[in-house]
Amino acid sequence: MNPFPPPTRHELPGWLLFWAALQARAGAHTQLAELRREVAARARASHTLDHLSEHPRVAALRRLYRQAGCDPTRYRPSSEALLRRLLKGEELPSIHPLVDLNNCLSAELAVPACVMDVRFLRPPFVLRAGRPGEAYESLRGPFNLEGKPLLVDELGPCDTPITGGVRVKVREDSRQVWLVAYMPAEVMAEERAGSALAALLAQAPVAEVEATGVTGP
Repeated sequence: MNPFPPPTRHELPGWLLFWAALQARAGAHTQLAELRREVAARARASHTLDHLSEHPRVAALRRLYRQAGCDPTRYRPSSEALLRRLLKGEELPSIHPLVDLNNCLSAELAVPACVMDVRFLRPPFVLRAGRPGEAYESLRGPFNLEGKPLLVDELGPCDTPITGGVRVKVREDSRQVWLVAYMPAEVMAEERAGSALAALLAQAPVAEVEATGVTGP
């Protein structure tokens, strides 16, 4: 059996990565729809648009982005962008059960998170800053990775906590995925992500957790 969490070299200080190996489960669509509504409501009760940048995790993530060479007001952490949409009145969209679960976790924790299809991953990983000339096809289209926090496997860039990569994205036939949450170590305990994920799955059991773990410097 391959080790989990997968071997990951951290070249960027201050980050913890929470990893969860998930196996998709059928059903729970009604519960998932209700979960999306509840998570959005909790976000609006916990944050305001005017003061979102002052939230400890949001502020810590902005500092980590700057350390990597990225302007967080131009390239927002995906979690901050998601929370801003919720606070403006948008809802969490229905995309795919595993993606929806990931978005709920990101909104709950106020940290970026992604899900990646394991069929298209090749460990080990490196968390580093993007290099000059580095780019990939993101979910937004072609994306310049220079100076961005970046997760790389043996095949190249696979995710950034700004926008995910097309190579590893969840597809209709995706069954086994790895979820990764990008956490600022200075303001977040390692166990917080695992307990939040368990609570979400207790309400909407769209996946089975096969293993979890945390990597760091």
